[in-house]
Amino acid sequence: RNNPLPTRMVTNRPLNHQSSAKDVRQFAFAVDDPAFGYQAGDALGVWPRNGEGAVDEWLGATGLDPEATVTLDGPGEVSLRAAARERLEILRITPELLCFVKDRAGSHELDTLLRPGNTTNLARWLWGRQSMDLLAEFGIRADLDEWLGVLRPLAPRLYSISSSPKATPDEVHLTVSTVRYEHRGKQRTGVCSTFLADRGHDVDIPVFVQRSTHFRPPSGPDTPMIMIGPGTGIAPFRAFLQERRELGHTGPNWLFFGERHAASDFYYRDELEDMRDDGLLDRLDTAFSRDQRQKIYVQDLMRRYAHDLWTWLQDGAHLYVCGDAERMATDVDRALHDVVRGRGHLDDDGARAYVKRLSADRRYLRDVY
Repeated sequence: RNNPLPTRMVTNRPLNHQSSAKDVRQFAFAVDDPAFGYQAGDALGVWPRNGEGAVDEWLGATGLDPEATVTLDGPGEVSLRAAARERLEILRITPELLCFVKDRAGSHELDTLLRPGNTTNLARWLWGRQSMDLLAEFGIRADLDEWLGVLRPLAPRLYSISSSPKATPDEVHLTVSTVRYEHRGKQRTGVCSTFLADRGHDVDIPVFVQRSTHFRPPSGPDTPMIMIGPGTGIAPFRAFLQERRELGHTGPNWLFFGERHAASDFYYRDELEDMRDDGLLDRLDTAFSRDQRQKIYVQDLMRRYAHDLWTWLQDGAHLYVCGDAERMATDVDRALHDVVRGRGHLDDDGARAYVKRLSADRRYLRDVY
């Protein structure tokens, strides 16, 4: 994290069809330093930069002089513009920023939203807003030193690695959904995803490995593996499958993948179908939620194939989940309990104890965000 490897982007490939409402991409970075090592299951930290358009809008919203000199740990004295581009978290609305604006604007609305126990209303109010929206709405002014006291340093973004070093020893791959949306008539973007998608090929990109202590493919060559990875949650499981193929592991592999439309959002379709056809992937079950009137998700497939899922677990399978923590992972966990309760003929306490034991034995592992 504190000594990242400057690396070059060598692949920037859209994974969606152009008709898709999403922009998900495969990125690959050259790894030419022998000291840089990673494993399937690790995450890659990427140090991004804020876009010039975002910097200009933020400077305009604060009324600060872009050429003012600021002193920061690391680079020392730099212009405020350079600091906002490379060193400061200018887009994220943090609790400190909300309190800062509330105190200076004397806002009753913000005071109400920030009361303890009002987290749901606050989250709803914040949805889609970035700091420039907040500042434009309340129009506050403050000295540069006051702003520097409330802004956090620009933080790296972490992404699940979607390659095995045994398959691509000179590269590390990511699978990233590019964040672009409109809020009240203004275009808004994510910090790191659009940095990679739009500007990453022009600069060296500092990266580092965030080690996983537990999220690894099974070490046993015969151990069954069940992977549940809708959307960009497919990332680590592409790495797991590459790893098992390179190691010659013969344990059965089962992947649940979900997205909106098969025609436009089936990431790595050719690779996965080739893995299924050559026997590496024993089962590939997909849930494309918008391809029929009634939405179908990966948790629905778990219930549909409850008998097989239970059989795999009884045979010692390791079950992995990657993706959205707030909704998907919760729904998958609920489906797992339903499968265990129904097929294991257990009551609620028995099902909870079974799943808890799976977790304790590191046979039920989650990489969620």
